[in-house]
Amino acid sequence: MKKIILSIIIGSFFIITSCQKLMPPAPKDEDVLAGTIPGLTAEQEKEHLVGDASFGKIFTKEEGLGPIFVQTSCSNCHIGNGKGHPSTQLTRFANVNGSVIDYLLNKGGPQLQQHAILGYLPETLPTEANVFSKRIAPAVMGLGYIAALDDQSILNNADPNDINGDGISGRPNYVTPTSFFSPQSIHIPFNGQYIGRFGKKAEKVTIQDQVVFALKQDIGITSDFDTQDLFNYQLGVYTGDDIADPEVSSGFVHGLVFYMRTLKAPTRRNKDNADVIAGEKLFAQIGCTSCHTPSFTTAQSDISALSNQIFYPYSDFLLHDMGELLDDSFPEGSANGFEWRTPPLWGLGLAKDSQGGQMFLLHDGRAKTFEQVITFHGGEAASRRTAFNALSQGEKDQIFKFLESL
Repeated sequence: MKKIILSIIIGSFFIITSCQKLMPPAPKDEDVLAGTIPGLTAEQEKEHLVGDASFGKIFTKEEGLGPIFVQTSCSNCHIGNGKGHPSTQLTRFANVNGSVIDYLLNKGGPQLQQHAILGYLPETLPTEANVFSKRIAPAVMGLGYIAALDDQSILNNADPNDINGDGISGRPNYVTPTSFFSPQSIHIPFNGQYIGRFGKKAEKVTIQDQVVFALKQDIGITSDFDTQDLFNYQLGVYTGDDIADPEVSSGFVHGLVFYMRTLKAPTRRNKDNADVIAGEKLFAQIGCTSCHTPSFTTAQSDISALSNQIFYPYSDFLLHDMGELLDDSFPEGSANGFEWRTPPLWGLGLAKDSQGGQMFLLHDGRAKTFEQVITFHGGEAASRRTAFNALSQGEKDQIFKFLESL
């Protein structure tokens, strides 16, 4: 019997060690977007994991999915916390007549829900809509640092009248706050409105604003902060999923917000590489950092790990005129169709990992290379595009190497 037991132990040892040799090594921290910000307490790490589970939760019809929806979970659009894919593209729509903007809320606006639960009809675009904006989901890492930034730091880079003469006239997007918005010391009001910093056009003031909007508009899930369920207006009012509203609690929403606040920022890679260093210098020399501001410092935060931290988003979080090629004619807040928030560049080098091996860039995923993105830059950025085009191919490649390192 002892011999049999010993043989089993020895055999198990060889099986385990053999499997360990066959298993791939764990990815380096710099090669993944998942993970928490440094300095969290053990309790905060646990809270992050609870929010992580909520982020990946797939909702069912019985739990209130829909009745019309875009996706069944947050992670379906933000795969691996990264950028979305054209296959999960969103469509915003409205009726715009001169300065009069109608988001067609009585016709299912502002977003199309093209899927429906079993036995229900998905939504189709109303005939009244005359402007449409395609969007792919943004990456969600590092949002806690952006949320902990004070408004004054954003305003310090605003130059709406281009007083400094550099051709860049970034301005904040002032938006009407949600009913559940609670201003903090970092927020500076202006005529009852507040500076947006999240979303393609900086149309959301806080992460919670974005979470509540996405739960309802993307998944059809009501919460304590927005209790009116979606329904297909073509079927008539009060048609729905027959699940009591709200479908998730304020605690569920706060858990998602905490999870997103405590996601780490992307880690730089190959920053000591000679081409990366040269590319970063060229990036600044041709004026790209006029909008893609390299670094900021957070204010005091209720999460101590986010307090007084330097972070490197390569964005100024301001609106800029990007020219007619990127004009979607879809205004949001004070943003016009041709204006977009400077997108943070951190995580660009890992973008394709969450997009099936191919990058899909810009707000709608139309660009597949860094050079294509720059080609679409117009308006205020036209001079930077011209400066880039004047570079040698070797210098352009160095800039690409720098962008891949972010």
